[in-house]
Amino acid sequence: MFIKTNRLSLSRQQSHMTIWGHRNFLILFFTSGIIAFGNKIYELALPLILYDLTQSAVAMSTMKGIEFLPNLLLAVFIGVLVDRVHKKNWSLASILLQMLVLLGLYATLAYGAPSLYVLYIGGFLLMTFGYAFSNARVAIVKQAIPTELLTSANVSLNFVTTLIGIIGPVLTGLMLMLPRLHDGLFVTAVAFGFAFILLLFLQSNEQPRAQRQSSFWKELLEGWRELRRNRLLWLISLTVIFLNCASGMVDTTVIFYAKDALLLSNFELGLVWSAAGIGGLLGSFIISWLRRRLKVGTLITLTTLCLALTYFMMYLSHSAAMLGVSLFLNGWFETISVVCIWTFRQETTPQHLIGRISGITGSLFKLGMPFAVAAAGWISAFTAPSIVFLVAMLINLILFVCCRFSPLWEKQRSLI
Repeated sequence: MFIKTNRLSLSRQQSHMTIWGHRNFLILFFTSGIIAFGNKIYELALPLILYDLTQSAVAMSTMKGIEFLPNLLLAVFIGVLVDRVHKKNWSLASILLQMLVLLGLYATLAYGAPSLYVLYIGGFLLMTFGYAFSNARVAIVKQAIPTELLTSANVSLNFVTTLIGIIGPVLTGLMLMLPRLHDGLFVTAVAFGFAFILLLFLQSNEQPRAQRQSSFWKELLEGWRELRRNRLLWLISLTVIFLNCASGMVDTTVIFYAKDALLLSNFELGLVWSAAGIGGLLGSFIISWLRRRLKVGTLITLTTLCLALTYFMMYLSHSAAMLGVSLFLNGWFETISVVCIWTFRQETTPQHLIGRISGITGSLFKLGMPFAVAAAGWISAFTAPSIVFLVAMLINLILFVCCRFSPLWEKQRSLI
């Protein structure tokens, strides 16, 4: 009886513990913020460097498409490896390799005339190592945070990402006013260096894994079976494939549309792009409140419709102000949808399978994005960039109808 009482007391203490009481989470929080800051710089800098070199929407969309290939081709394998390895060391190696790639690209641009293929390969490697880090972070959060605090943890991690989404583009706009755009890549490498040092202080409690008897492919199959068994996560994954197609098309086109159609300067583009971060930041404040009142499937369905409306607003945008408003609302609804999906995946996945499930769903989530992004470039080249927004709107409207009359809406269990 005494033992049971102590356990109950401990459980209650954990349930009332805030996420900010976890030392490891704080390290992950600030590391994620630094990584997000660096990512925002190079994600905007690379397409603009390509635009300056080629003046081509196709070249920009090709870069975006290549950046999605690691998720499509390698995520499932990375997921299996993350379940096998020491996650702190894996994360440190991922950050270090990103630093080396960024410094290599900087040197190439600063001291030579780079081939487009060098930039494409660099983008591919950056996204590969970036995904390797993010997958391990998902596993560490699942390992270190009690289940009842996972929503708060994901909201907090998303908060720092969206906060950087506000600050990052503005600072990037300032840097892009400099005569050398590739200086942004060097700044990113320095930022990743600080993240590397901070992550060294993470206290890893991972226990040595027993020697595995099963093969790599058997472990991958085990993760696939778990995903298919979790029917609602499977339905969500299929939905996200098309949500990401629409989002990827828009994200690729917005930069070109702002530069080519609205004739915004680099600094103005940074300010407009920060509106999405502001919307995401405000949206993150109400996610916990919404989850207490609506089920995940309902939230995903409703935000899908709302995102379609924001794409239509982008189509109607003929000024920086209108584009900023549409990006603000888009960031708001997209943040709610993304955090709900992440949290549900963590809540319903066994600890020993989290890397594999994250890897498999990561591949599925990006399955159509290279093709969608490439299509966006060609649509922009042969018609008008604004037509891409209409196509994205149509995709989301079809998805909304499908979700509204699917188990995501009609037959949800209390688990969601």
